Amino acid sequence: MITTIEELRRWSQQQHHSQKRVGLVPTMGALHDGHLSLVKTANQYCDTVLVSIFVNPTQFGVNEDFHQYPRLLEDDLRLLQTVGSPEVFVPEITEMYPAGFDVSVHVGGVSQPFEGEIRPTHFDGVATVVLKLFLASGADIAFFGQKDFQQVCVIRKMVTDLNVPVEIVVCPIIREPDGLAMSSRNKYLSKSQRSQAVVLSQSLILAEQMIVGEKIQDAERVRKKIRSKIETAPDMNIDYIAIADPQTLHELTTINCDTVILVAAGIGTSRLIDNILITTTRS
Repeated sequence: MITTIEELRRWSQQQHHSQKRVGLVPTMGALHDGHLSLVKTANQYCDTVLVSIFVNPTQFGVNEDFHQYPRLLEDDLRLLQTVGSPEVFVPEITEMYPAGFDVSVHVGGVSQPFEGEIRPTHFDGVATVVLKLFLASGADIAFFGQKDFQQVCVIRKMVTDLNVPVEIVVCPIIREPDGLAMSSRNKYLSKSQRSQAVVLSQSLILAEQMIVGEKIQDAERVRKKIRSKIETAPDMNIDYIAIADPQTLHELTTINCDTVILVAAGIGTSRLIDNILITTTRS
């Protein structure tokens, strides 16, 4: 296990000196099958894989769950042994943000709507820590999950605009048998909340049926259908329902191109997000 940036850089140099392709899977720990799927994919693409485990304080806003976020390092390390025992980077906060640290990476455009409106400092924290991980690890490829769709858009924009020499690979959402997207925050859900949370994925399936099966192009009509489905769960509080261009995240009024639908809702102390990519073919 690596705990310092200096040690991580030495490790990276050794890998590249041996002509090895380095894959990076950034995480905040509390690992589940979704994270493990990223590691498995990284194993296929790369000669050596690094998993970072760091609960990043700069991406949490005031009154968010930084101090309550699950920290299960021993369990995480055991799980990683089941997928090839990748190298693991587990820094302290003072290692990533030493005294006097005063730099932040801001990505405009794709960071501003949806999550950006609700959590205005979140993506600055994400972009900053991910860039630090890219630079310290020397990763050739980094692996992210589609569940955090807007985050992926932000990271891709950062990599493109700053000429960061890393390839971004996006892996499919891994779901529970009933369709709920896997998330470390699912641990917060009570039994009742857990049974209600599945309406998020169910609403996205209904939307896909409308767009692909019924050829409905009116985005507002689809949005209303999603809302009505989520509202069947009495404790779910909708933050947003977005129907957007998957590249720019500009919201659509007419669905006649590839589309991403993103939903976010709170239930109890948990906040859940989900999305679906829909490929449409119009004559």
